[in-house]
Amino acid sequence: MAELWFYHLEKAGVGDVLPGLLQKVLERGSRALVVVPDDEAAARLDAQLWSFREESFLPHGLDSEPHAPRQPVLISTETRNVNQADMLFCLGGADPGNPDGWSRVILLFEDSDDAAKQSARSLWSAMKKSGTTVSYWKQSDQGRWEKQG
Repeated sequence: MAELWFYHLEKAGVGDVLPGLLQKVLERGSRALVVVPDDEAAARLDAQLWSFREESFLPHGLDSEPHAPRQPVLISTETRNVNQADMLFCLGGADPGNPDGWSRVILLFEDSDDAAKQSARSLWSAMKKSGTTVSYWKQSDQGRWEKQG
């Protein structure tokens, strides 16, 4: 059964945090599926991952592209595991669905996004009641992620 990690972004936006997390996934030899709420968000994230840092490359693609199953990081509006990922990232209140089948589900939500924050709270409560392992992470003043619960 998957662990659910909730990342509450108070100091940085998803676009600042997600690339680093995805790089760590790839360094471990894992694959990721990133689920966003709509096609517009997918296009924005795709563009951002191509240009987030000049000195590095983050291999990724959209699930609508022909070679989607080969992508180590796949961006989608659905929780379909086309690229055989073991890590699921949900952004902007995207619903992870059933967490079984993933080694870890990571929900990133910005403090300024009230709808995503409420969605995360509801999911936290439901998963905690079901016995699923959940963790809550916040950034310290130094920018490091610290487990809160």
